[in-house]
Amino acid sequence: MDVRSFLKQEKIAKQANGAVVARYGDTVVLVTACMDSRANDKDFLPLTVDYRENTYSAGKIPGGFFKREGRPSEKEILTSRLIDRQMRPLFPEAWRNETQVVALVLSADSENDPDVIAVTAASAAATFPISRSPLRSPPCALVCSKENWSSIRASRSRRPAC
Repeated sequence: MDVRSFLKQEKIAKQANGAVVARYGDTVVLVTACMDSRANDKDFLPLTVDYRENTYSAGKIPGGFFKREGRPSEKEILTSRLIDRQMRPLFPEAWRNETQVVALVLSADSENDPDVIAVTAASAAATFPISRSPLRSPPCALVCSKENWSSIRASRSRRPAC
């Protein structure tokens, strides 16, 4: 099975400090990272992470009573926390600039999880030289199958049922 994957810094989201389009198979995720140029006087790291899987990415348009996307689902909230937890310790202790990372699923197939791709793309968007971020060691995420350790990036069809 030949799956094409890449991280690409495109000419979209030009107002963001760092923007990456990540593709794995037919799943495409756009991740932008914005940082404030001034440090604030708070005593914590103001990092905001937002991950959204809109229904149009799977080819579904909401109709009926609910015409728009509502609040984030539980999976979207947990994926936002996953991205936050892996990025927060990599910032320096003195970093106090407002930082925002937004991951938007543009296209999703039924084979590859967009949340795993978003974690890797978020770290790439925040560490590209254009982003002015202090991160210099980008983390990544992967899914392993317990039954078949020869496949590091296990797609949904190759994972055992839970």
